[in-house]
Amino acid sequence: MSSISEGTLVSTRIRLARNLEGYPFPSHLKDEKQAKEIIRLVSSGLNRLDDFRLYYMDGVTEWEADALIENHMISPALIEKKHYAAALINGDRNLSVMINEEDHLREQCIIKGLCLRRAYDKISDIDSKIGRTIKFAYDEQLGYLTACPTNLGTGLRASVMLFLPAITLNDNMREVVRSISRLGLTVRGVYGEGSGAEGYMYQVSNEVTLGVTEEEIISQVDEVARKICTLEEAERMRLKTGSARMGVMDKCMRAYGIATNCVVLSSEELISLAADIKLGACLGYLPIEHVSSIDDLVSRMQPHNINQSAGRQLSADERDVYRADYVSNHIKKLAEHK
Repeated sequence: MSSISEGTLVSTRIRLARNLEGYPFPSHLKDEKQAKEIIRLVSSGLNRLDDFRLYYMDGVTEWEADALIENHMISPALIEKKHYAAALINGDRNLSVMINEEDHLREQCIIKGLCLRRAYDKISDIDSKIGRTIKFAYDEQLGYLTACPTNLGTGLRASVMLFLPAITLNDNMREVVRSISRLGLTVRGVYGEGSGAEGYMYQVSNEVTLGVTEEEIISQVDEVARKICTLEEAERMRLKTGSARMGVMDKCMRAYGIATNCVVLSSEELISLAADIKLGACLGYLPIEHVSSIDDLVSRMQPHNINQSAGRQLSADERDVYRADYVSNHIKKLAEHK
């Protein structure tokens, strides 16, 4: 059976919100020239670091922009400000700096598993290097000044992506959300605020950034994520031994059967099937050891990632056929190479 941590603690994201001193917030920028000046200042501070590539939002194709969103490198809100916005993204696609979204800078690091401190160290290093050439808007009492008051102080948002099928199926998610909110944390969907929890995936993150230190935020989110992980493990045991056992097993096995034999497969159906296949692997019903590889598969099979893989823009029907064939072969190989 897959380890509970690998099956549940999917990924970590650390995000820092920063603004440049002497410039209005992005929502009040006077003209495109001023926005481009901010982009130039930020990019010049990073052009010697790592292997960052600068993407002007008014210079990327719709295909490229959607692929960056699918890979969580930029937000949909950044695209809406295409003549004012840009993004710096490293070659490994785990570090990105969005420029002129809600704040002048949204710096983020994404790492697989529960790695809050390592992710913070990485993005904090980038933040420090940017801060050597740019003066951030900062107040001695309030901390870093941000466009939204909820980001005042540290400007730090620490989040963990969790796979919680058993808590969801056992109808305990509402209570978990209530408990988390009492601690000053929040639960969102895969793509952040306002998005749904597709495939039993949830983001747990801090809401409070003012009056607390970065270490306190990271420690609290880490502790809560581990507690939820322990609860999920207990709920999975309930699924294996309770009255719903046969129904859950059937659900998982059917998902595997469809995924390995279908001819047409939409991205929405893949997310649902992959979640049940992951659950089956975690419960020991399916011989798949590294369930994190299923997350990678779902990411690769999103519409615009498929287009990039195919080397051309496929129609929706062509993508569904491509996806079905690729997923079938990949899932079979995962089961064969336990």
